[in-house]
Amino acid sequence: MDTLRQSPSPCSSRPSSPRTPPCETPAPVGIEAVLDQLKIKAMKTGFEFNIMVVGQSGLGKSTMVNTLFKSKVWKSTLPAPGVPTPQTLQLHSVTHVIEEKGLKLKLTVTDTPGFGDQINNSNWICSKREEPTERSQETPCSNLARVKDGLDQADSQLHHFMLPSPLQSSWEPILGYINEQYEQYLQEEILITRQRHIPDTRVHCCVYFVPPTGHCLRPLDIEFLQRLCRTVNVVPVIARADSLTIEEREAFRSRIQKDLKSHCIDVYPQKHFDEDVNDRILNSKIRERIPFAVVGADQEHLVNGRCVLGRKTNWGVIEVENMEHCEFPLLRDLLIRSHLQDLKDITHNIHYENYRVVRLKESHQLPRGPGWVNLSPVNLAPTSAGQPTTPRPSKARKRAQEEPKYEF
Repeated sequence: MDTLRQSPSPCSSRPSSPRTPPCETPAPVGIEAVLDQLKIKAMKTGFEFNIMVVGQSGLGKSTMVNTLFKSKVWKSTLPAPGVPTPQTLQLHSVTHVIEEKGLKLKLTVTDTPGFGDQINNSNWICSKREEPTERSQETPCSNLARVKDGLDQADSQLHHFMLPSPLQSSWEPILGYINEQYEQYLQEEILITRQRHIPDTRVHCCVYFVPPTGHCLRPLDIEFLQRLCRTVNVVPVIARADSLTIEEREAFRSRIQKDLKSHCIDVYPQKHFDEDVNDRILNSKIRERIPFAVVGADQEHLVNGRCVLGRKTNWGVIEVENMEHCEFPLLRDLLIRSHLQDLKDITHNIHYENYRVVRLKESHQLPRGPGWVNLSPVNLAPTSAGQPTTPRPSKARKRAQEEPKYEF
């Protein structure tokens, strides 16, 4: 009789056999899809980037902007022959939408024609020699961004006696314009009913054009850059670098870097804003090359059977994209390809935040309550009793004051 085959009990030990290894890597959640969502949203909304160019007339600012974005963004503001140079500085802005591969960039360029054109530097050098020696010790390397002229009251008193009025009028409209954009954004931000998207007109970067003198920074450049770097991201460049030899260019760059360091002018990218090791390595290489020696050109020429963007001279063509001729590719990569978003982040989180803190501190004299923000001036008109009146709190503010406070 055949023996009955007993089925193995589920609890009995199974014979040793190669087991299928358990799945160690779980199925992906799909977090990487967030990048696609951000890309789709960015394609719909686009980006805003506001740049300011500062420098004397004839340094190629308009040509450089057109070369940078490969578009006729800005027309030259040089006066026509026979027309006198304007005595006052007038700022001009133009907005241009650039689209590339479906992505839109709303670019706003602000030019400062006439900056420094009416300054007599000889008188200024004499006044600099009479400057007290303790000034260099009292001037801090980095201060909070100031309202209006970018300086606190003590610093203003320190510099007031030695600044000629034409020199002050050169940078006051520029600093006033930058702070005005901060003020407009702040007024929109503190509204109870805010827009879903606040228009951003704040200056994200200021490209400062240094004339190719080959010597060092002028007193006008030093005094203005000390104020400007506290308010906005500043990227200095050597304009029309083709007028200098390679040896002269490197010597000029070395002198400018020495002047920036000795006068505590912290240009972009700032060392204390490096977030990680990769940023530190990249920004260190950039800081070694600043100021960039650039050449602008908006015409193409045929060189060795290929079309290149450059300037034609008697001895040949200066290729803008050729690193052996100029450092325009470094400037383009800094402003667009590698640091555009970082420029916007530092503008919002550092420069605008400093301005916002100063403005909110100025409102400490106004009546305040829980959640109460008011930047309007106080009505100090005297009443019949001779006492100044203060605005009465609204019903909403009274309810907010009567609500119990909870501590967490």
